[in-house]
Amino acid sequence: MNTQLMLVLIIGAAAVVAAVLFVIGRRRTEELRRRFGPEYDRTVREARTVGQGEAMLIERQQRVERFNIRPLSPEDARRFSQAWRDVQTRFVDDPKGAIVDADRLVAEVMHVRGYPVGDFEQRVADISVDHPNVVMNYRAARDIVRDHEGGHATTEDLRQAMVHFRALFTDLLGAPVEEQHPETVRHHAAL
Repeated sequence: MNTQLMLVLIIGAAAVVAAVLFVIGRRRTEELRRRFGPEYDRTVREARTVGQGEAMLIERQQRVERFNIRPLSPEDARRFSQAWRDVQTRFVDDPKGAIVDADRLVAEVMHVRGYPVGDFEQRVADISVDHPNVVMNYRAARDIVRDHEGGHATTEDLRQAMVHFRALFTDLLGAPVEEQHPETVRHHAAL
């Protein structure tokens, strides 16, 4: 075989390998985007590179796959639904206390479902794997709770936190929560 033919074959093989790697990477990106939704963009934006962000998301998936995540029993679902209705009703008279209870209730549901309930950032990372469409709600609600702890949250902010917590709570519950509509809470909170 002559040297030119050998060089052409090597370049051709390298091009095929590069194309395959490109397609595999693109497929992985699309799969991660589909699975994580807005969390994909947030994680990649915070990482140094797209590859590092994607590696973090894959690591989250692998971590959560090791958990024994399970649906709530019908009894637990009823109990938590009632607890949520109680928290939401409490919001009318005690918005600050209701927000603290809503945060605690979300953590309790996570625990019963099998998620570890460590620090907040780890909880958010874990929950983003199975509940990517509401994880931003969790972050927003926790930001408002933090503002509340610093004395900087208005009643409207607290109402918005309640809406955010409810979105995550409902998703974690796996079934609709029979409760007041957010406008009802807003109306009562304004009184």
